Amino acid sequence: MANSKYEYVKSFEVEDEIMVPNLIVVRIGDRHFQRFSEVHEFEKPNDEKALKLMSLCATLVLQEYPDIVFSFGFSDEYSFVFKQTTKFYQRRASKVVSIIVSFFTSVYVTKWKEFFPEKELKYPPSFYARPIVCASLEVLQEYLAWRQQHCHITNQYNTCLWELVKSGKTEKEALEILKGTQKQERNELLFQHFGINYRTLPQMFRQGSCVLRTEVEDIVKYSENGTPIKRMRRDKTTVHSKNIAGRSFWNEHQSLLKELGGFTKDVGKINSDYIRSFLFESKLMASTWIVIRIDGCHFHRFSEVHDFEKPNDEQALNLMNSCAVAVLQEFADVVFSYGVSDEYSFVLKKDSQFCQRKASNIVSIMVSFFTSMYVMNWKAFFPQKELKYCPAFDGRAVCYPSTEILRDYLAWRQVDCHINNQYNTCFWMLVKSGKSKSEAQRTLKGTQAQEKKEMLAWFGIDDYNALPVMFRQGSSVFRDGMALNENGAAGEKPCYKVIVEHCNIIEQSFWEEHPGILG
Repeated sequence: MANSKYEYVKSFEVEDEIMVPNLIVVRIGDRHFQRFSEVHEFEKPNDEKALKLMSLCATLVLQEYPDIVFSFGFSDEYSFVFKQTTKFYQRRASKVVSIIVSFFTSVYVTKWKEFFPEKELKYPPSFYARPIVCASLEVLQEYLAWRQQHCHITNQYNTCLWELVKSGKTEKEALEILKGTQKQERNELLFQHFGINYRTLPQMFRQGSCVLRTEVEDIVKYSENGTPIKRMRRDKTTVHSKNIAGRSFWNEHQSLLKELGGFTKDVGKINSDYIRSFLFESKLMASTWIVIRIDGCHFHRFSEVHDFEKPNDEQALNLMNSCAVAVLQEFADVVFSYGVSDEYSFVLKKDSQFCQRKASNIVSIMVSFFTSMYVMNWKAFFPQKELKYCPAFDGRAVCYPSTEILRDYLAWRQVDCHINNQYNTCFWMLVKSGKSKSEAQRTLKGTQAQEKKEMLAWFGIDDYNALPVMFRQGSSVFRDGMALNENGAAGEKPCYKVIVEHCNIIEQSFWEEHPGILG
């Protein structure tokens, strides 16, 4: 980060490290799955293609992040279990959760057409995620048993519900028939009225899906006498088991025993309230401005692989801006956002009750939605470029107690934008002139703003301020409100349009011109 008088705002960032030896589980769920499944006409009670898409997302998450050793999912949720010794992003809850949910979302949108070639994504899917902190292996065992039990109960209920609806009952009538029924009664209903033996339904529906690491033996070459030379290779596999928390299942998979340890006994009666006590949930301080800051993960590599122009790619920045606009259109509590390069900060109003101010929910939903928009909008800004791999973002939440401190935070980000852009412009001018990247870094080391201006002048850029304002000042996204009636003329009912401007937000004049942003 660049040094400036506004750097003090970093002191408001709170560490949310999950301490060793706690086991880390990240649980992901679809934000509005019922609506999403209806709009996209998923089959009821289970859509096999939708479940296989979720399973693929989980598989690619394990492929991307080696510290995840096991996952279990059903319907619209997946739980990811990290190995006991993980130091993934130094075990910071917000970073761990946001990266996993972002990559999962990115894969979901990218792979949609492979599973639904005849269906367009009608709006961007988004997922919430939360960390579960398991104090011991026994807690993890009970957690997994709880989720699989929930899979079974939910699937059995939904199977009955939709069979009743298909038989002619209204959904309300079906719900009334099922009210208060027990497991055995639902089994009898399915068998006697619809000829369905619940136990013969697909395992994926009844038991959920597990994705875990295995070792596969490969023949890498042959010796001179024809003897095959073999080597073990790590792979991922999807399995279905009626008891994923049982000792027998666990003992079959050496990777689980190695990275997590073994269960000493099987789970008896499941106490869901006990398990819920381990759900890691941090509520953000009331009556404070909430800032959700989103950053691209490994975007140096991403920009190189996708041949972004240096030092700034205007289309890439406009893509980021389009995602920010969509966030303000989707979330009414977001009143302002500021972005530069691969980062965006979103300001939620002081009295926001979005997600009951639960940090993991707010961060994960906004990062997931932003990621979804980024992938869906890619072709609109890069029609000639294929998305070569799935991008991901991380996020964090920070509370600022006063408007003055919030404005200092935004000023810090804009100062950082200017300093970094000036440096990067010089750096890439030096590289384009023939210097290596390391030579360009050595040339710029310790230089001040005036020296960089002189260097730019030597390259023919006499006036730094003549460079595009978006590069120098970043992008501000907010609602521009005016009273309009149906024909576009002045009216009594406010009509807000989300706009993108590139302006000085450090000066008082901007906030005086837009007093409604921060109220």
